[in-house]
Amino acid sequence: MSWAAPANRQDLLFLEPSLRYCHRQLEFVPDLVVGDMAYIHLEMQRRVREKMHVGIVTRLRPDFDVAKALEPGLTLRCAQGQELEWLGLHERDQLHWFGVRPREFSFAPSDHEIVFGTVPFNSQVGKRLLRQARSWIEGSQSFEKNQLGLGKMFINSLRLCWTLTLLADTVCLLRAHAVLKAVPNQTPMRELLPHQLSFEIE
Repeated sequence: MSWAAPANRQDLLFLEPSLRYCHRQLEFVPDLVVGDMAYIHLEMQRRVREKMHVGIVTRLRPDFDVAKALEPGLTLRCAQGQELEWLGLHERDQLHWFGVRPREFSFAPSDHEIVFGTVPFNSQVGKRLLRQARSWIEGSQSFEKNQLGLGKMFINSLRLCWTLTLLADTVCLLRAHAVLKAVPNQTPMRELLPHQLSFEIE
C-alpha cells in the first residue's frame, strides 16, 4: 500500500494509518517497524506501542537533547562508566531492565519513546535492526522509482502521482496474487521418471 501526498506532508503521518490498515485488512501488524529519523514523533510512537503493540526503532537526531536522567539508558553505561547490558522489556510492568549483574535498574518505555520504546535503540538488538534493515530501505525505494520511470517525470501533478501510485500498488498486488495462485512447477519429464511399483497381495 502506498500513500501519495504533497511534499510538505511529513512521512510520519502515514505510519499509523498504514498499521491500522494492515490490522483491518490483513489482521496483522509487525512487532517492530524500523523507521527513518523523519518518524520522530513521540506521542504517535507511544500510541502505536501502547494500543497496537508495535515497536518503532529509529535513529536519534545528532542535535536531539535527551534528559540527563536518561543518559545511562542511552549510552548503556552507568554513572561510574561501567558497561550495561539490556536485559529486556518486562511487558506487565512496562519497564526496561538494564544492569551489570547482579545489579539491575529500569526505565519505562514512555520515559523516551525513541531512546527506549519497545527496543532501546542503542541496545545490540536496536543497533542491528538499524544497521541491517535501514541500510536497504533507501536502495529499494530508489530501485522502484527507477523501475517505474518516475525519475524522468517532473510533472507537478498530485492527480498523476496518485494514479501512478495506484498503478504501482496494482502491479505489486497482481504479482503477489500470481505467486500465491501459481500451480506448483512440475517437470515435463515427470511421467518418465522412475517410481516405485505398487504390488497387490491376494
